[in-house]
Amino acid sequence: MREGARAFTFTIGSETMTENPRTRVVLADDHTLFREGMASLLASYGGLEVVGETTNDDGAVALARETKPDVVIMQAQMPLEKARRVLDRMRAILPTPKVVIVTMLEDPRMMRELSRLGASAYLLKSASSRQLIGAVRAPVFDPRGENVVVGMPRSALTDSDEGSPGVPSARQLEILLLASRGLSNRQISARLHLTEGTVKRHLADTYKKMDVGSRGEAARNALQEEWITIKDVTEGYEEAEA
Repeated sequence: MREGARAFTFTIGSETMTENPRTRVVLADDHTLFREGMASLLASYGGLEVVGETTNDDGAVALARETKPDVVIMQAQMPLEKARRVLDRMRAILPTPKVVIVTMLEDPRMMRELSRLGASAYLLKSASSRQLIGAVRAPVFDPRGENVVVGMPRSALTDSDEGSPGVPSARQLEILLLASRGLSNRQISARLHLTEGTVKRHLADTYKKMDVGSRGEAARNALQEEWITIKDVTEGYEEAEA
């Protein structure tokens, strides 16, 4: 099992089945207080059982393989390729758990992309406890995955690819992360299959939105806001040097 992952085993008498089975949940979030708060909330709600907690995506996949939960609650990670890889690994698990994304990113483009890749719900961390419970329980009653629960302001869903005021969009953060790794505009454009002009435009829009004047300032602010992490940046240094 990955470091930072904890599995919980519960035994009730000698029974292996119950008349009203509980919804089994795995939690993955690197903010301990937030994760523990979610665990406490879910445990207090009838019909839900937290069977494991972890701090990262690898731990979430490991716990999902081990505990076979009904639902995995995890945060959206940047860049989007990381989220794609994790959702691919989740889909390979049988039975496949439903995935509820809980994130700080109020971004319609990311919501649409992750939903396309199989996420059952997309919820902001500012959501209420009732919204969280609803998002966790809804996928269980939709086994065919025909519906997606979205916990975002209606106004945000009308935006195309611009993110919300003061917060870069998913694409802008993806480009900023690659720039933080030291990739040139040309390298970024090749990696994301964009023109250099599009990359420059996204960076300029990001600087304006964040009220900064350079890649360095933008990267520092993004780290402070925890939109990207030091691990995300340092993981790509060898790629930039290639």
